[in-house]
Amino acid sequence: MGSSSPSTKPDVTLSLTLSSPSAIEALKPEERGIKLIQLLLSCTNHASSGNLHRADACLRQISQLASVSGDSMQRLAARFAAALAIRLVKRWPGLYKALSRVEPEIAKPGPAWSIFTKAFPYLRFIYAIITQTLIYTMSEERVIHIIDLGSGDPKLWVPLLQSLGHSPHGPPHLKLTCVNTSKIVLDKLGSKLITEAEALDMPFQFNPVNVKLSDLTIDVLQVRSGEALAVASVLCLHVLLAEDDRVDAHFGVNKNDGVKDCKQMGEFLKTVRFLNPKVVFLVEQESDHNLSRLVDRFVEGLHYYSAVFDSIDATFGGSSCEERAAVEEMLGKEIENIVACEGTEREERHESYTRWAVRFGKAGFRPVRLWLGSMEELKRVVEGFPEGYLVANQRASLMISWHGRPLCSVSAWNCFQ
Repeated sequence: MGSSSPSTKPDVTLSLTLSSPSAIEALKPEERGIKLIQLLLSCTNHASSGNLHRADACLRQISQLASVSGDSMQRLAARFAAALAIRLVKRWPGLYKALSRVEPEIAKPGPAWSIFTKAFPYLRFIYAIITQTLIYTMSEERVIHIIDLGSGDPKLWVPLLQSLGHSPHGPPHLKLTCVNTSKIVLDKLGSKLITEAEALDMPFQFNPVNVKLSDLTIDVLQVRSGEALAVASVLCLHVLLAEDDRVDAHFGVNKNDGVKDCKQMGEFLKTVRFLNPKVVFLVEQESDHNLSRLVDRFVEGLHYYSAVFDSIDATFGGSSCEERAAVEEMLGKEIENIVACEGTEREERHESYTRWAVRFGKAGFRPVRLWLGSMEELKRVVEGFPEGYLVANQRASLMISWHGRPLCSVSAWNCFQ
């Protein structure tokens, strides 16, 4: 699937009359899916070139074919169409602000985040890998400090406490620092972990840091001499790639390695390197949404999220339910940010593992082995996934794919001199 050229005659995408309900009903699902893709790509080109009239015409036709309660392609198209519409409305800031609703904060890991881990079963697998690798890496340590850069999920940290609490040498002293913009998340996580530590008679300290990653300073992390340090970022670190894209447009900072320089990310990784952690975990969406041109990242996003929405159907059995709707609402926010936002406002800048490897290497890190347990255990876990998932080693990382389309990468790093 390739992006349409801006010079393509726009009337091509408007050739099928969809105003008649019978014409819509006559379309087979495959035909409807192809038509939606054509309309979405044409709309993106028109939105990018400022042709609002033709973009609006495309959106009118998409609205007749797409539905948030339809099949995976219809639901995906509805989310991308909404993102394009918001991008168009943003041309009138006053209108956009008047139409924008003040919505309550989605508190990860609140109800929506808990079913997010249900919708994507590989997250539980990733959590188990992080836990096993931490236990192996910290097996001889008596004072451990872990910095969670945003997940705030008890499902990640409670099993670790339980494993460390039953250590044959007795439980170590554990400090967990969690960085999160939601005080609700921090309070819930702290309460859960303190209760668990007390039940295990385990020395434990919780350090909540209620700031954005971009505002994080080294002093609030409270790293002390003698602590064995680990850092974990689960689907969070890419927000630090947000920057003014006009720098790229005017000065062309792309390097031969294909990785855009980012001052904020470079400084952050160097700060982490200065702390000298024993291991750093990186879990990121395996896609390239950190692209300057709207059409490029729209096409990449369409490929990526079409696989994601298909996998959701497999998990929930293809039936419409509140859980699936909540997960797709969260994904819709990501899509909106990728499509409708620019500059520092655009934070969903997912990058491929190969680009992350370049960034980490420049900052003084090298990849290390992830501990998966026995092959039999790994096989049992993967067999519990819906059919279509594949877990494979790739370039010192684990790659999780859906029918051959990579969705997520998992890697571990330590410092080199």
